[in-house]
Amino acid sequence: MASSRAVPNLAFRRLRARRSPGEFAAAVRRAAREIGEQVACDARYIGRVEAGEIRCPNYAYERVFLHMFPGLTLKDLGFSPREHVRGRAARATVTTTDRADAKDTTRSDTSDTSEESDVLRRAFMTSGSVTVVAASLGLGGTAVAAVPPPRRTPRLVGDAEVIAVETAVRRIRLLDDRHGADGIYRQAAQPLRAAYALLDSGTPARQSTADRLYAGAGELSISVGWLAHDSGRFDDARSHYAEALATARMANDPGVEAHAFANTSFLAKDSGRYREAVRTAQAGRHAARHLSSPRLLSLLALREAAGWAKLGDRTNCEQSLSLAHGLFDRGPSDADPEWMSFFGEPELESQEALCHAALGDWPRAARHAHRATTLQNPYFARNLALYRVELATDLARAGAPDEAAAAGHQVLDLLDVVQSSRIHTRLAATARVLLPQRRVPEVGAFLDRHASTNIRA
Repeated sequence: MASSRAVPNLAFRRLRARRSPGEFAAAVRRAAREIGEQVACDARYIGRVEAGEIRCPNYAYERVFLHMFPGLTLKDLGFSPREHVRGRAARATVTTTDRADAKDTTRSDTSDTSEESDVLRRAFMTSGSVTVVAASLGLGGTAVAAVPPPRRTPRLVGDAEVIAVETAVRRIRLLDDRHGADGIYRQAAQPLRAAYALLDSGTPARQSTADRLYAGAGELSISVGWLAHDSGRFDDARSHYAEALATARMANDPGVEAHAFANTSFLAKDSGRYREAVRTAQAGRHAARHLSSPRLLSLLALREAAGWAKLGDRTNCEQSLSLAHGLFDRGPSDADPEWMSFFGEPELESQEALCHAALGDWPRAARHAHRATTLQNPYFARNLALYRVELATDLARAGAPDEAAAAGHQVLDLLDVVQSSRIHTRLAATARVLLPQRRVPEVGAFLDRHASTNIRA
């Protein structure tokens, strides 16, 4: 029986319009597939939302709903702020039906509002030897419990702890897609320490639990490393990626190993270690050779192409790009890793643009960068800003200052919600390239606006 406090969600009902609950649920599932998410949405779930039983969706549904209705917030969709549905009082309103339905959504997150919030609130659950994160990795500051030294007596690790690790990984990716890394890196490092303390002191109940825990810790280390990478903390990123690689090898997990090598290659390229970028991409392809994921191999081929381009080796770069396209064209696979939801045609075009730019072919680079911006889903605000700053740079170098300035304005439009040192640095470099063209009205307007934002170079 539903709680007597439930208030119908009329805003969500209006968005459904004339579609039946079943038709609307099908639209939700289609939208989820568009962004690489999985939700078990059916007419019953839509009915519970509209009845007010689900006061705030879990993070997977949040991502899908915001993709379906760009420009709207959860409040606009009729949901309560997440912080208002946490804690004892909120959990007291959850019905038995809510808890049963939560099992239907574990593929995409831990549960609906209350059970999910409870896992995140405990984050890696204080029990026995490990103190866990006591908050939810929000952008606005987080209080986190310290991780004490492990006790001598090992504790049993079960599904709740593993789900907490996996949930932290998904939340970091969700926030990074929308906002970039700068605002969340330090907060994200806290659950990472807790996860590795859990590995050191816990005894998994089953081998399958142990495998998931190691994979989750490795993916969490990569995710935190990526936040360090994107926010310009290259030494920290290198350390996190190395930790993930060691974890993958101890657990004999080629998926995490390939992911770690892919990110290490990207970091090596950004750090000026171009031969390392080539070698680590090749190592990633070797690790991934039996994973039945052409898209993963395509991404690794792109990483190798970028290293060759930076070395000025056009022949090997073109061969790697051709391989990447051939693998990409095989289409998605059920074996594609969850973290690759960002890798679609826009990313393929963007990475190719970077290769042509490194080889000095600016017009060709601009064509691919422009295609990346037009194909990119606006939900991925950080990547859209990145593609646009790449386009601005390529156009400026190609001798199209007015078009470059227009692209630069579009980047500035996104910086209220995107916090990425990588984007800030590239935009500052674009501004310097355009400086000699200040007398062009469009360029002057962009340079003035850029200067007023106090973006660091």
